[in-house]
Amino acid sequence: MDTAGTLARIERHLPELTALRRDIHAHPELGMEEERTAALVAHELRALGIETTEGVGRFGVVGTLKGKRPGQGAIGLRADMDALAMTERTGLPHASTVPGRMHACGHDGHTTMLLGAARVLAEDPDFAGTVHFIFQPAEEGRGGAKAMLDDGLFERFPCDAVYGMHNMPGIPIGRFSLRKGPLMAASGRWIVTFRGSGGHGGNSPHLANDLALVQAIFVQALQGIVSRDVPALESVVISVGHIAAGTREALNVMPSELLIGGTMRAFTRPMQDLLERRIRELADLAAATQGAKAETTLFWGTVPLINHERETEAMVAAATALAGTAGVDAAVPPVTGGEDFAFMLEAKPGGLIFIGNGSAPDGNVHALHTPLYDFNDAALPCGVAFWVGLVRQELG
Repeated sequence: MDTAGTLARIERHLPELTALRRDIHAHPELGMEEERTAALVAHELRALGIETTEGVGRFGVVGTLKGKRPGQGAIGLRADMDALAMTERTGLPHASTVPGRMHACGHDGHTTMLLGAARVLAEDPDFAGTVHFIFQPAEEGRGGAKAMLDDGLFERFPCDAVYGMHNMPGIPIGRFSLRKGPLMAASGRWIVTFRGSGGHGGNSPHLANDLALVQAIFVQALQGIVSRDVPALESVVISVGHIAAGTREALNVMPSELLIGGTMRAFTRPMQDLLERRIRELADLAAATQGAKAETTLFWGTVPLINHERETEAMVAAATALAGTAGVDAAVPPVTGGEDFAFMLEAKPGGLIFIGNGSAPDGNVHALHTPLYDFNDAALPCGVAFWVGLVRQELG
């Protein structure tokens, strides 16, 4: 089937796919809590006659479809299903019905696009070999990719390559971007707890370990890592996201404990090691200026996402067949967002591609992880067509 025929087939499914996407959006579930979403995905796959396995890595779902032509090749297509712990402020008719939960990263759209591809390919499985539709739980920092891998994902569903897709606000609808090599950063978190004696801030501050001064020294020193410890041609990010100490009801009390935490990003293992070492060192040094103590905890939620060369070329070819040369940026700069699909790319060759999410109806571009974001339904046919084209190309 050519691109025009694929788009015509998708168009017939689009009203149902749009309704499905909005239903998932209205019922968001956090990572490792995707009971409703996983059941919906499994129901949709089984209705298509696709062999379906539930409970992979707890809430993961895998659909397996064999082509009607002989072939031994197999590829995996992956979408994520989880939402974020945020309160939606879009005011849309399909807005979240769950307080404090929101699909603010477009995983509702990712899931729907992959289900749409499953529909089109199941209707006309004109390819050779096998495609595995991988629906992953818990992408947002709760270890869904590793959970599926630990549950034998690629042993149970062998793949020669695995592919992922993520929407990107600001890129026009119908366009794609990607790059060979590092595309997204390793994403980590750090927490430092400073401890001291505390004391009376009005009567005897000279007798206390001033943890407010400690954290001020520490926060300023952190950015020296970026400007002075990291080589000029490398890239890292350190940001403070949380500071907690004392109480508003006792403003004259200097706290005896202060907690500060944030995020860190890097594209290489040496830079990850550097961040870990310097954050610990600076926390200890800042604490020492006031005779306090520092306890530092660091952990990485993801590794750098590295697109493999051959598979990146395959994605470029599939996207170009759909969007034309002008519609594909094959050398997009790396982004410092994290994505735990990176763990699957450590286990198998493959790659991730960005699909344009355009702008909101009011003309504004609402970024991912913000309360006004919504996946753009106009991107649905583009994503479905890309998946179908990639399967027919790779398993032709």
